[in-house]
Amino acid sequence: MQLNTVHFGEIEYSEDEVIYFPEGIPGFEDTKKYILIGNDSGDAVFFWLQSVDAPELCFVVTDPFMIYDGYGVDVEDEDVELLEITDPNKVLTLTIVIIPENINEIRVNLKAPILINVEKKLGKQVIQKNDNFPVRYYLNKSNQV
Repeated sequence: MQLNTVHFGEIEYSEDEVIYFPEGIPGFEDTKKYILIGNDSGDAVFFWLQSVDAPELCFVVTDPFMIYDGYGVDVEDEDVELLEITDPNKVLTLTIVIIPENINEIRVNLKAPILINVEKKLGKQVIQKNDNFPVRYYLNKSNQV
């Protein structure tokens, strides 16, 4: 299949790469199908969650465990059920990266990770109840509040 994206031009993907977000992503509830781009090389720090439904919509994402020591995700029972999680080792955890004009203020949202059941190709952005993880975690340590 082909997708003409705003950021990557025309890309090829297969139906088995599509990750379905039954509830969409907060703020983008009508956009339910995405593919991951650039995560196939094991050493990539940043990659992209590209919408299939809206070719102009693409999120930069990263692995929060790589950038925050002691990071953890508490998953509610209803989210486990929605994502059909039977093996926690088959769940990919991502966090959305915010890249503002001032690159020194690049940050991630640790409060609302994206969980993807890689076997079932189901995803959801979950809001953690743990107040220890900030919505704005700056990658430039001098910006930490």
